[in-house]
Amino acid sequence: MAIDRRGQEEYARPVRRVLIGVLVVVLLAIFGLWRIDNPRMERFRSNLVDKVVPSFDWALVPVTRVSRMFDDFQSYARIYEQNQELRRELQQMKSWREAAIQLEQENARLLDLNKVRLNAQLTFVTGVVLTDNGSPFRRSVLLNVGARDGIQDGWATMDGLGLVGRIAGVGDKTSRVILLTDTSSRVPVTIQPSGQKALLVGDNTLAPPVDIVENIEDVRPGDRVVTSGDGKVFPADVLVGQIALGPDRRLRVKLAADYGRLEFLRVLRTPHSGVISSSGGLIAADETAAVEDVND
Repeated sequence: MAIDRRGQEEYARPVRRVLIGVLVVVLLAIFGLWRIDNPRMERFRSNLVDKVVPSFDWALVPVTRVSRMFDDFQSYARIYEQNQELRRELQQMKSWREAAIQLEQENARLLDLNKVRLNAQLTFVTGVVLTDNGSPFRRSVLLNVGARDGIQDGWATMDGLGLVGRIAGVGDKTSRVILLTDTSSRVPVTIQPSGQKALLVGDNTLAPPVDIVENIEDVRPGDRVVTSGDGKVFPADVLVGQIALGPDRRLRVKLAADYGRLEFLRVLRTPHSGVISSSGGLIAADETAAVEDVND
């Protein structure tokens, strides 16, 4: 095998030399043909170009396709960059949309607050609910208004629909609101249109029961429930909810306030009627004293 290979190499060398020599001669002939400045030679060159060049279109096809592929790749790269940019803009628009929805909801809450008609003698302070301090045994929320805003214990709070609770604990910048659903909440109410007096008792549900109804036969599901103003803890005629019949066949109040979305609360400035000593107290101190004086 070594001898054969050596023989093939000895045979290939002269062939390569001949081919290289022929190629050099051809290139020199073409060069000389193109350099000769003669009218006859010029016509020959023109005829040669006319004959040969059109037949080389097939040789330009790969070059054309490669050029198109390169252009397509550049176009794809630009489209990819544009796609990524659109994705980033879409993500930003989604975040802006969420912010817009939140602002729209907050605006709707504030508009609801503005739609509530109150007694002209009552003024109010609007606060933002900071946190829900609710527990299985206590229902309360924290507002961002406090003593510096003139907030006092016992003042009623409401959202854009109805009564929510009352202030029970005031700090310099915050205050705590005991909700109507809290077990310590006792609110004197009036049932309309019958005018029956009752007491709304919190039981940690969104439909607390009513007790001490004078004539229960005059009360029907759907009747309107408002504050009575008795005890001067809550102002009168503030909407609380509607009478509903519970699963236990007990009369309850379907609260008008939206407890699932408490964001803004309106604190009603109630005329001062004494200090409330307990979270469930109903009768103000001065009225109690007046009643004792009458009894004496």
